[in-house]
Amino acid sequence: MSAVDQGAQGAERTLGQLVASATAEMSALVHDEIALAKVEIKQDVRRAGIGSGAAIAAGVFLLASVPMLSFALAYWIHTSGLGLPWCFLIVAGVFWLLAGVVGLLAYAKFKKVKPPVKTIEAVKQTAALVGTVKPHERPVSDKAVGVARSSS
Repeated sequence: MSAVDQGAQGAERTLGQLVASATAEMSALVHDEIALAKVEIKQDVRRAGIGSGAAIAAGVFLLASVPMLSFALAYWIHTSGLGLPWCFLIVAGVFWLLAGVVGLLAYAKFKKVKPPVKTIEAVKQTAALVGTVKPHERPVSDKAVGVARSSS
């Protein structure tokens, strides 16, 4: 089939073919936007996962190592001649400092998580384009007019 024949045939497409073509193109557009969203969200989920891991690590430091290391460090400091209560306060301060540093790392990772900007823009453009499309006027038959009048 020549290019002229294809052009002539394209100009004579039926309404069903046009609707099918528009539906296929809209479907492809939606699939592309979903793929874009997946890529953007995957990056942010990874960052959020790293931040969550850091926050969990901070919790583990506070809960698991505090009792054993606290006693060991407090008694070691006590050998220097400082009173035992002061030794335990120093140890608690060291662990709070460690938790603060790891917590800041978690905060920095969470702060880098951003919304899928490209996807939002693409969806806005698509919505604006679809919003400008106006339906074709349909011819009103006499039967439809009669039914509309009798039902009111």
